[in-house]
Amino acid sequence: MARYAGPKNRLSRREGVDLFGKGNKLRRADVKPGQHGAKMSRRQSGYGIQLREKQKVKRMYGVMEKQFFNYFVAANRIKGSTGEALVQTLERRLDNVVYRMGWAPTRAMARQVVSHGHVKVNAQRVNIPSFRVKVGDEVTILEKMSRLKEESVTPTWLDRHATIGKVLRLPERSDVLEPISEQLIVEFYSK
Repeated sequence: MARYAGPKNRLSRREGVDLFGKGNKLRRADVKPGQHGAKMSRRQSGYGIQLREKQKVKRMYGVMEKQFFNYFVAANRIKGSTGEALVQTLERRLDNVVYRMGWAPTRAMARQVVSHGHVKVNAQRVNIPSFRVKVGDEVTILEKMSRLKEESVTPTWLDRHATIGKVLRLPERSDVLEPISEQLIVEFYSK
């Protein structure tokens, strides 16, 4: 499967926030990347704001364009708020669950842990990062990978005990602390 393998700091500078959760300060955060980045200071149009928000969320979760659009189409079919359903779908990805459990410091590392087969869901080895967990699923990381465990706060929709975690309920919008404006993404795709 394809994924972005280029300079991550460049993407974070483009969006103006730390997309990859490494916690390090963005170098030259106020200067956009590229040859003319320092000179460009135009007011963004409504479309430009919506596009930047979509790109930010897409890059934050490490999802390519077609897959992100398919998530939007699926979220649009669900009754209720499309934006909340989209965020809920992204949060339920297995690589994100491993990241939220604190077993990996970044989503990219969580993706690698999953794709190398170090994670089991309901006692079955799963190596697909986009696998969607359901309520009641038991996620286990192999004992040899338990040293990766970060001391982090587990969200309320997940329960973690050492190398075993459980999905207690579906994530809600209030569980996501990242600065995401899902309404702008819905408006972008609704044109």
